[in-house]
Amino acid sequence: MTEKLVLDAGVLSLHFADHIGVRKYFDSIITGRYDGMISSVNMSEFYYKTCQKFSKQTADTWYFQLRNSDLRIVHREELIRAAGLEKCRQSPALSLADCFALALAKSENALLITTDSELAKVSDVRTRHVEV
Repeated sequence: MTEKLVLDAGVLSLHFADHIGVRKYFDSIITGRYDGMISSVNMSEFYYKTCQKFSKQTADTWYFQLRNSDLRIVHREELIRAAGLEKCRQSPALSLADCFALALAKSENALLITTDSELAKVSDVRTRHVEV
C-alpha cells in the first residue's frame, strides 16, 4: 500500500524554489512511492500568494504544472465541515487553510508536510516540518 502525503501551500512554494527539504517528497510522489495530495483550499492559497509575490502569469504557469502532475488536488464536501471543526478545536494561530490541510491529512491517515511551525505541532496527525 502506498503511503499518503498531504502538502500545505508553503511546501509547493518551496518546490518551485527547488528547496532541498521538499525535493525528496516530490520525487517520491513522481515515482509512485507516495500518493501526494493537497486540498483545493490550500491550492488556492498557493495560487494567490504566488500571484501576489510574483505575477498572475507565474501563478497560472505553476498552477497548471501542478494540475498536470501526479499531485492530487482534493475537493470533497466532507472536508468543509471537518476543516471548520478543526478551526474550532485547534489553536487560534492556525489559519482556515491550515485546518483544511489538517482535515485532509486526518481523513486520509496521511503524513502532513508543512512549512507552518504551528501546524507541525498538532498531535492528531503525523507531521513533518520543513524549515524555510
